Amino acid sequence: MIASLAALVLTAAASPQAASPFGLPATLTQGGLALGTAPQGTRTLTLDGRPVAIAPDRRFVIAFDRDAAPVATLVARLTDGSEVTQQLTITPRAWNISRLNRLPKYPVPQPEFERVRPGELAQIRAARTLQSDAQGWRQQFLWPTTGRISTLFGSQRIYAGEPGAFHSGIDIARATGTPIVAPADGVVILATDHPFTLEGNLLMIDHGMGLNSAFLHLSRIDVRPGDRVRRGQPIGAVGATGRATGAHLHWGMKWGDARIDPLLVVGR
Repeated sequence: MIASLAALVLTAAASPQAASPFGLPATLTQGGLALGTAPQGTRTLTLDGRPVAIAPDRRFVIAFDRDAAPVATLVARLTDGSEVTQQLTITPRAWNISRLNRLPKYPVPQPEFERVRPGELAQIRAARTLQSDAQGWRQQFLWPTTGRISTLFGSQRIYAGEPGAFHSGIDIARATGTPIVAPADGVVILATDHPFTLEGNLLMIDHGMGLNSAFLHLSRIDVRPGDRVRRGQPIGAVGATGRATGAHLHWGMKWGDARIDPLLVVGR
């Protein structure tokens, strides 16, 4: 099922765009990730005015949030003072709606949630500021585990009639204790020592160039902050900790502030 879904959503993005001065794919989409090459002599690169990191071989990563605008502007400023600009068209996507009619938006007493949640969010934000020299962003990503995808990226969840935030990753239904592996090389930037109210046992890995993965609801974490992990290395196990209706792996990805659909990343 995973393979067929990946083939479906990636078909349009598979062909390189020969006319692009940045070597980008022909089709860019909401929730998508793209690798490109900056023109020779590029001094700085920006996407809609925000800096984009460039590797020594001029390779770079850009990505587009679930709600990305239909147009973005990529600008390379060269050492001779000139600029190379490309207007990028971002293809919109349709999103699924999931209704969880028996599950309240916050399944813990509100005062307790409000007491502990700010500290949890602060840890997550601090982890995402950590940048490493990891090269996983260059690799073809693996599935951390395979199984039935129970919720797709971008879905809108409605809890007992109250709309929640869109689903920021994909959920893969597996039994508690099922091992998961690193989808690409990286450095562990967060491995919680207790379950967070929503995420449960949370593991985050930086893949370099601002790209990171988050694995939620784990029953076990097998690595520690600062550890370097290799593509395919066991890193933990599926669970149902935190806010979960059953055992599954929630895999989320971000590039900067843009939330990315892992389904688009693993198949490229």
